[in-house]
Amino acid sequence: MENQAVDTDTKRVVLESFATLYPWMRSFHTRPVRDYAVRLFDFSGSRSGPEPRLRSFTKLLKAIQRAGRRNGLSSNAVAKICEEFEARPVMQTGPHLLLLIEPEAYYSHVFSLLGLSAHGCTSYVSYAVSTVNLVEKPRKGPGWLKVDGQPVNVFGLSRSQMIPYSLLSGPGSYRFELKSVDASVEGDALERLRNLLPKTQFERPAHALKAANLCLWPKLFGTDFTFLQIDDEDIADLVADHLSDGTSWLRARLFGDSTLAACILAELDKLAAGPWCGWLPRSTDFFWFYDNGKRLPLRLVAGEFVHPATGLKAARFTAPEIVERLADRSLIPNLLLMFLVLSILPGVRVLGGSHHPVYYPLMRYVVCRALEATGVDADLRHALATDDTPGAWGHRIIECSDEPFKQLRNGGAGGLDESLDRLGRVPLADVCGSMSSFVTDRLWQELRRNLRESAITPVDEEWAYS
Repeated sequence: MENQAVDTDTKRVVLESFATLYPWMRSFHTRPVRDYAVRLFDFSGSRSGPEPRLRSFTKLLKAIQRAGRRNGLSSNAVAKICEEFEARPVMQTGPHLLLLIEPEAYYSHVFSLLGLSAHGCTSYVSYAVSTVNLVEKPRKGPGWLKVDGQPVNVFGLSRSQMIPYSLLSGPGSYRFELKSVDASVEGDALERLRNLLPKTQFERPAHALKAANLCLWPKLFGTDFTFLQIDDEDIADLVADHLSDGTSWLRARLFGDSTLAACILAELDKLAAGPWCGWLPRSTDFFWFYDNGKRLPLRLVAGEFVHPATGLKAARFTAPEIVERLADRSLIPNLLLMFLVLSILPGVRVLGGSHHPVYYPLMRYVVCRALEATGVDADLRHALATDDTPGAWGHRIIECSDEPFKQLRNGGAGGLDESLDRLGRVPLADVCGSMSSFVTDRLWQELRRNLRESAITPVDEEWAYS
């Protein structure tokens, strides 16, 4: 009981830290979580703005159209998705590319549907991070799933085939083997799940998970919402579209002259040397390099992207060569470049997990500082400075002990409306459970201490674009 009291106190401090950084959130702590979801999806974006923003949004809509067609959606369904997203440009970006029956993914989508349904929407676009590895922690990650509380190896891969490899590894042969560690789980439960998943082989784990989620969505969430899941391959194609267009801001500014790119990297290094350090590390410069199925970091050195440990040159800093590498998937945009084309440039509100509410405003700050240093795009800087709630906490909001697989087994989407109503009425501070991803996180512990000691404050220049 003593540990529980400590956790409750720490959770309260975390929520207070949130309210310090985002004062508008305070009033939602005691209100039904549905109210918070409605607030996050209550966003119409800008009908006017600087030319780079408008053109970037048009390119994003085209990327959504391409993804919709690739997922086999009808032209009418794709048109409806684009119409609703243009009217309400908000995107859930928190969950990694996981099977929908993984609680972390399932309950984030439940939260999004709470907000979207209240606004009368019938379509839902979600971005799923796919640059992660198959295994993130022991028996946890996209390569693992829990069924009846027991770990299940999704693709039946050995430890050596999983740990060093990313969801975007390929080419290969991946199928849904669903091998249980505990033999007692075998039988009806796993057989029922296997029958719902595609039987074919896939070149990449990411392709398998996306195809499986297309099958699982109507079983779990019904047909009232058209679901479109995009991932980093879609973002790679979106960046390629920008770089193939000579009039694109990304082509002209970021890749037409290395000055802005160098300024962004310099601002990242400055951030890492200050009180906000750790939140936005310079893990790789603009792209990840995929070599023999492994994801490797890059550094931009003298006009070339180089793997720092080996000196291997992945690509020159030129638009045509990068487009070629994006096409063969040897380069994949990193998180900063992803958010640049998905949100910062087009003006889309993005929702994320426990680190997102801090690192995303810092990303925007870094970009604006670099623009200011190079003396360009004052109109874009103004738009970024005046954006309404450009990002917010929207992933792992709902913590629930009910396994989605059990719901699938006991009727699936038939009980969704009841679940939405029941969960939606729980106060935000209660529905988020223990907030373990905040309470036990070293960065959040340091953040709470820095806020308490005023080492960082909401009026810091680094927080100006939150």
